[in-house]
Amino acid sequence: FSASIMKVTLALLDAANDKDPAVQEQVRKSVLTLGKQQPDRVLAMCQDYLLKHPKLVVIHRVVILQTIELIVSTRIEDVSASRIKSIISLASDEMTRSKVLPDWQQAASNILVAVGNKYINDIMEEILSKFQPGVLPHFFVVQTLANLSDSNVYGMVPFLNAILGTMLPMLGIAKQDNMKWVFSSALCHFSDSILEYLANLDKAPDPTVRKDTFCSEIYAAYEILFNTWIQSREPKLRLTVADAVGSMCHLMPSDKLEEQIPKIIPTIMSLYKKNNEHYVISKSLCQVIDASVNMGSRVLETQLDGLLFVLHHFCLSHWTSPCAVLSVNSFPDRLVMFVLQKLENSNERSRMGSLAVLRHLINSSTATMESKKLLILASIRQPMADHSNKVKKRVVQVISAMAHHGYLELEGGELLVRFIVQNCALPDTFQRSQRPTDPEEVTNEALRTMCDNTLHLLTTTVGRLADVLWPKLLYYLTPSQYSNATSPLCKSLIVLGSKKKTGQEPTFPFNSRGHGAPSLSLLQVLSINIHPNTETLWEKEIPPLLAMLEGRKMLPSNVYFQKEMLCLNCFPNLFLYRCIGVTLQHCFNKEFVKKQLQEILLAARHNDAVEREGVAMGIGLCANSHLEGTLAKLEEFGKSDAFKKSQSIFNLLKDRNDVEVEKVKSTLILCYGQVALNAPPETILNRIDQDILRSISKHFNTKVLSMSQETSSLIQSVGLIAKAIGVCVKKQGYVFSRKQELISVMLDFIKSEQTDSLRTPVRHLVMSTCANLLYPLLQCFEKRNFLITQQSFQCLKWDQHDFALYKDTLAALQELLKSVLARDPTPDGLQNVFKHIETWLNSGRDHERERAIIVTSHILAYFLDHLNVKNMVSFHNVGALLGRLSPRCSDPLPAIRAAAIDCIYSLLYIQLRYEGFSLDYKDEAVEGLLPFKDELENPDHSVLYKTCSDLTKRLPQQQLTTLVFMLFEGLVDSQTNCCRASSVILNTLLKNRGGGLQDLVPEMLEVLHVCLQSITDEQVKVAVGQTVLILASQHLQTVINTLINQPLPYDSWTSEIWMSLGADPIVATQIIEMVMEKLVVMAPYVDKKEMMTRGGTTKVATSPPLAVNDMWPQRAPFKRELSGAHSQPVSSPLLLPHCPTGSKCRVAADALRILLARVQLDEVSKRLEEDKAWDAIKEASTHITGVTLLAKAMAKHAGPRLPAIIECLCPFLNNIYECQRITVTAFFSELLNHHVVTELMLIDVLLNNMMERVSDPCCTVRMLAVRGLGNIATGSPEKVNNDDIRYASILLMGNLSKFGSGEPVFKDQIHNVLVSLLLHLVDPDPQVVKACKFAMRVCAPVVGSEQITAMFQNHLHDDKSLHYGEFINDLTKYLIQDFPGMLNFYHISVIQFFKSNWPEVRAAAAMFIGTVAPLPVSESQMFVVYIFTGLVMLLQDSDPVVRVKAAEAMGQFH
Repeated sequence: FSASIMKVTLALLDAANDKDPAVQEQVRKSVLTLGKQQPDRVLAMCQDYLLKHPKLVVIHRVVILQTIELIVSTRIEDVSASRIKSIISLASDEMTRSKVLPDWQQAASNILVAVGNKYINDIMEEILSKFQPGVLPHFFVVQTLANLSDSNVYGMVPFLNAILGTMLPMLGIAKQDNMKWVFSSALCHFSDSILEYLANLDKAPDPTVRKDTFCSEIYAAYEILFNTWIQSREPKLRLTVADAVGSMCHLMPSDKLEEQIPKIIPTIMSLYKKNNEHYVISKSLCQVIDASVNMGSRVLETQLDGLLFVLHHFCLSHWTSPCAVLSVNSFPDRLVMFVLQKLENSNERSRMGSLAVLRHLINSSTATMESKKLLILASIRQPMADHSNKVKKRVVQVISAMAHHGYLELEGGELLVRFIVQNCALPDTFQRSQRPTDPEEVTNEALRTMCDNTLHLLTTTVGRLADVLWPKLLYYLTPSQYSNATSPLCKSLIVLGSKKKTGQEPTFPFNSRGHGAPSLSLLQVLSINIHPNTETLWEKEIPPLLAMLEGRKMLPSNVYFQKEMLCLNCFPNLFLYRCIGVTLQHCFNKEFVKKQLQEILLAARHNDAVEREGVAMGIGLCANSHLEGTLAKLEEFGKSDAFKKSQSIFNLLKDRNDVEVEKVKSTLILCYGQVALNAPPETILNRIDQDILRSISKHFNTKVLSMSQETSSLIQSVGLIAKAIGVCVKKQGYVFSRKQELISVMLDFIKSEQTDSLRTPVRHLVMSTCANLLYPLLQCFEKRNFLITQQSFQCLKWDQHDFALYKDTLAALQELLKSVLARDPTPDGLQNVFKHIETWLNSGRDHERERAIIVTSHILAYFLDHLNVKNMVSFHNVGALLGRLSPRCSDPLPAIRAAAIDCIYSLLYIQLRYEGFSLDYKDEAVEGLLPFKDELENPDHSVLYKTCSDLTKRLPQQQLTTLVFMLFEGLVDSQTNCCRASSVILNTLLKNRGGGLQDLVPEMLEVLHVCLQSITDEQVKVAVGQTVLILASQHLQTVINTLINQPLPYDSWTSEIWMSLGADPIVATQIIEMVMEKLVVMAPYVDKKEMMTRGGTTKVATSPPLAVNDMWPQRAPFKRELSGAHSQPVSSPLLLPHCPTGSKCRVAADALRILLARVQLDEVSKRLEEDKAWDAIKEASTHITGVTLLAKAMAKHAGPRLPAIIECLCPFLNNIYECQRITVTAFFSELLNHHVVTELMLIDVLLNNMMERVSDPCCTVRMLAVRGLGNIATGSPEKVNNDDIRYASILLMGNLSKFGSGEPVFKDQIHNVLVSLLLHLVDPDPQVVKACKFAMRVCAPVVGSEQITAMFQNHLHDDKSLHYGEFINDLTKYLIQDFPGMLNFYHISVIQFFKSNWPEVRAAAAMFIGTVAPLPVSESQMFVVYIFTGLVMLLQDSDPVVRVKAAEAMGQFH
C-alpha cells in the first residue's frame, strides 16, 4: 500500500510541471494534502526527486520547492530532526547552486526561513558556513538572513553581532548594485529586529542584550551606506539605503547621530526630487527626526526652517509628507506659526497644502494645540474668504476636524458654522447636461454636497455642538441668500429639536410676545411660495390652530335661531320651558335653582305630551351648568308624593289637574334623557350608568311591553342618552356597557307589536332610538337590524286613516338604515345595509316588494348624495345590486317598476363617481332612464330590456360575475315577467361580454341545471337553452368538459342541454373535434377493490369516456356533422375496447362500427364484417387479433386516412394504461407489414415507436413491438435500425424500474448501473443527461436508502442545473454509510470509465474515486494498483480538467 502511495506521489511530482496553471496549483495542493498526513515520507520523496533530476526546468523545481515549504510550514512539529537537516542541506544547495535565479532561489530561501522558525541553530550553522569573512556571499544568503531576522526576531538577534562583524568588510568589496541593495536591505531588517528585541526584553531569551552592543558596527555600516551608496544612480538602491539609514539612526551612538544630523536631513530631503516613491523617503525622514528627538538633539532646531520649507513644498502635490511634519511636535510654536503664515499666501496650491497640514496637526496634537486654538480660529478666516472651491473644500475638512476638538464652542466659532451654511446654499455650477472639463475641479454641486454631509455629521455625532447649532441654525432659514440651504438646515434642526424635546428643554426660541399666532398667519400667506399643494390644505388647517392659540371659539350659524323661532310659534309653552332652562343655566345660586326645578316638576301638566317634553328640555338645559343639583332634585322628586298641590308662579302656564302616576313617571324618564343630552360631555359619561339609567329603570316596568306614555318616554329617553354618548365618544373613550341590553329592550318593544297592522308609533320611536344607539356601531347589531327590517316589511297593508303613521314609520326605518350607512359610507357598508332588504325584493306579496324597493331607492339616493370619493377605487358590489334590481323593472306593479328605475339610475351614477367622474357630470345613457318612468303604466318591454342590457355593458369586468349569478337567481323569481327580464338581460350580457368568464362556466352550467328544474315558463326554458348555446360559442372546451362529467345516465335536463348544443351546426362540428381530444386524456378505467372476502381489484370503466362514446353517435343533431369528420372519429374509439368490463367494451366497439359507416368507409366495414373482426375486438382474448384485422383493412382500403390516424394514436403509446398501449401497438405492428406506410413516408415514425416499445414494462406490448420490427422485413425490407443506443438504453432502465420495485434482482441491477448513471450526469449530450436524471429519479425508491432517494428526487430535475461536485461529494457519504459492502464494486465500475471517449466523464470518474477515498482495507493490492495506475494515466490526459480532477483525487489517498 505504501508503494502505491509512493507511486501516486511520484506521479504528482512528475505532473508539477504541467503547462496548465490550474493543474500546477492542484498538484501542489494534492502533494501538500499527502504531506500533511505523512510529512517525513512525502518530504523524502520530494528531496529524492530533486536529487535524481538535477536538470529539471526551473518552473518544475520551483513548484516542488514551494510544496516542500508548505509542508514544512504546516507540519514542522511532525518532521523528524534528521529529515530537517537533510531539508536544510537541500535548500541551501538549491539556493546557492548557480548565479542569481530569483524564482528558484527564492523558493529555496523560503524553505530555510520556514525551518528557521523552529530550528534556528541548525539553519544558522548551514547559512554561516556560506557567509565567510573576506568572501562576497551569494545574494540569497544575505536575503535569507534578512528574512530570518523578520520571521524569528528572538532567535536571530543573538547572532547579529557576529553577522554584522563579518558583513562590514564585505560592504567594501560589494561592487554590483544588486549586492549593495541586498546588504542595505539586510541592514534595515537587522536594525528593525534589534529595535523590536530591545523593546520587548521581558519576552526575550537573553535580557542582557543592550543597544551599545551594536552601535559601533551599525555606525560603521552607516558610513559606507550614507557616504557612498546613497549617491548611486540606481533609484531602487537609493531608496533602500535611505530606508536603512532611517532604521539605523536609532542604533547609532548619540554623539555620532548629533554630528550627522546636519548631513542626513538635507541628504534625505534631496531625494524627494530624485524619486517618485516618496513614502519610503518620508518614512526614513520620520525615523531620523524621531531618533534625534529621542536623544534630545540640539542641532535639529537649526535644521527646522529648511526642513519645514521643503516638506511644505512637497505637501502641495504629495500628501505623504504631513506624517513627517508631525515629528516636529517638539517645536509646536514654530510649526504652528509656520503653517499659519503659509495660510496667508494666496496661492491656491500653497493654501491647500497648508490646510492639509493644519488638519493633521489639529487631529493628532490635541494637547500641544490647546493653547493655539484662538490663534488658529483667527487665522482660518483668510482661506475662508478664498474664491477657489478647492481651497474651500480643504477649509471644510479643517472645520470638521476643529469641531471634534472643541474649536466651534469658542468665540468666533459661529463664523465657521456660517461658512458651512453658506456653502450649503451654493448655486449650481453647470446645467444638468453639462460636465466639468477639469477632472480635478471641485464644482459647486460637489462642495455643496460635502457641506450638507458635514453639517449633518456635526449635528448627529458631535454632541457638544448642540448648544452652538441650536438655535443659531434657525436664523439662517429666512435670509434669501441661504434659501438653497433650507433642506439640510431643516434636517439638522429636526435632529437638534428632537434631542431638546427628549431632554425636556425649551425647543423654540420665538415663544415670547405671542409670536405663535402671527407666525402661523404668515405661514398661511406664504403657503403658495412653499409648495403649490399646501395652499388649499393650510387654508383649512391653520384657522382652527389660530383660534386655539388666540382662545377663540367658532361662532355658530343662524340656523339655530331660526329653529327656535319656529318652535315658539307652534308650541309657546315648549319655548317658555326652554327659556327657563337657559335662564337657570346661567344662574349661580344653587338653592334658587333647586327651588325652581321643584316648582317646574310640581306645576307641570304631566298628561300633556308637549308639556312633558318642554319640562324635560328645560331641566336638561339647566343640567348643563348644574348637573349634580339637577340629578339630586330628580332623584328627590322620584321619591316624593307627586300628588301634593303647590302654589307657584308656574300656575300661570297651565291649569293644574290631578295627574296619574304613569304620566309623572313619563315626565321623569324624559327628564333624565334630556339631562344626558345637555350635560357637559366631560362629566356626563360617568353618571349615565350609576345615576341616569339606574333611576330610569326604577320608574319603568320592563315586564309590561304594551304601548303607553311611559313606554314612549322610555324609548325617547334611551335615544337621547345614546345620542349624548355618541357625541361624547367622539372626544373621549367610553364603553357603553348597557348598550346591548337597551337594544334588546327596544327589540322586545317591536316584537310585542301586532304584525297584521300598524296602530302605534312604537316602531317609529324604536327605530329612531336605535339609530342613535348605533354609535359606535356594534358588530352584533346586524342581526338586530335585520329583525327591525323584518318587522317593518312584514306588517300588512295600512288603512287610509293610519297612512301618516305608516309614512313616519317607514321614514324612521329609512333613517335607521341611513344611520347605519353613515357609519360606513363605503361599498361594503352599502352591502351590509342592502342585505337586510334584498330578501323582500323577491317576495310574493306586492306590498313587501314595494316597501323593499322604495327603501332601497332612498338608501341609494342617500349614498349618492353623500358620496365622497377621494381615490379612484372599485365599487365592487355594483354587479350584485344591478342583478337584484334590474329584473324589478318588469315587475307587475308600476310603483315597483318606477322605484327600480330610480335605483338603477342612482347605482349607475354611483359607479361613475367611483370611476372618477365629477359630481356635476351627466351621462346621456343614464339620463335616458328617467323618461321611462312616465311610460311604466304600459311599458314596451323590448325597449326596457334593451335599455337595461345596454347599461349593463358599462359594468366593469370584475363586477360581471356577481351580476351574472344574480340574474341566474332572477330566472326563478316569484314574478314571471321578472324571470323573462332576467333571461333577456342575461343572454344579451353573455353574448357581449361572456368571453372573459371561462373560469366560471362550470359553476354557471351547474346553476342553470338547477334552475331548469324549477323553471315552469316555457319561454324562460327556451331562453336558458339559448344561454347554454351562447356559453358554448365562447367557451366550448369548458362547456364540453362540464357536460361530459355529468353523472350517467343523463337526466332530462342534461339531455335538453345537449340537444340545444346540437342544434347549431358550427358548434356541433366543434364538439365532435373536442370530444375526440378528450378521449386522448381521459382515464379509460380505474381499479376498485373486490369484496373483503375475495380480495384483489377489478378494472371498472370510467364514465366520461363512455359518455363520449355513447353520446355523439346516438344524438340526432350530430349525425350530419360526422360525414365531414375524418381520422379522429375513427382512431379515438380504439383506445377503449380492451378495457375488460364486458358490456362497456361492446359499447366502444359499436361506436367505432357506427363511425366507420358515418365516414363512408364502406370497403373497410365490409371487410371487417366478413372477417368477423367486431366480435374479436369485443372480447379480451381475441382483441389483438381484431385490431390486427382492422389495421389490415385500413391499410388496404383507407391508406390516405392513415397519416392523420397515426398522428392521433402516437401519444397513447406512452400512456399509463396497458390496454391502450396494447391496442395502438397492435395496430402499428400490423401497419408495418404493409408497404403503404413506406409510400406514405410513415415508416420512420412507426419504426421509432416500435423501438421505444421494446422497453415497455408490459410483456404484451414488448411482444407486439418485436413483431412490428419483424414485419419491417415484409413491409419495408430496405429500412435499417436506429443506433441511438445510449439514450434509449438509459430511458429503458428508468422505465423498467417502474415495474421492478421490491424485486431483489432489480435492486442489484440498479446498483450495477448506478456509477454509470452518475458519471453520465456530465455527458456532453444534454438529452443523455436528462435521461440519466429521469432514470435516477424513478430508480431512487429501489436503491434502498432514504437519504439517496431524497437527493435524487430533490436535485435531479430536468429544468434545473446541477452542481455536480457538491452532489457527488454528498452522495458518496451516503453510499459509504448505507452500502459499505458495495464500495469495492463501485471502484471496479469507475475504473472502466477512465478510458471513456468523453473528457467530462473521465473527469467525473476521477472525482468519484477521490470522494470515496481512502480505500477500504479490504481492497486487494492488485486492485489498488489498478486504481492508482488509472489515476496516473488520467494525470497525463490531454484535457486539463481531467488532469486537475486526477490530481485532486490522488491527494485523497493517504
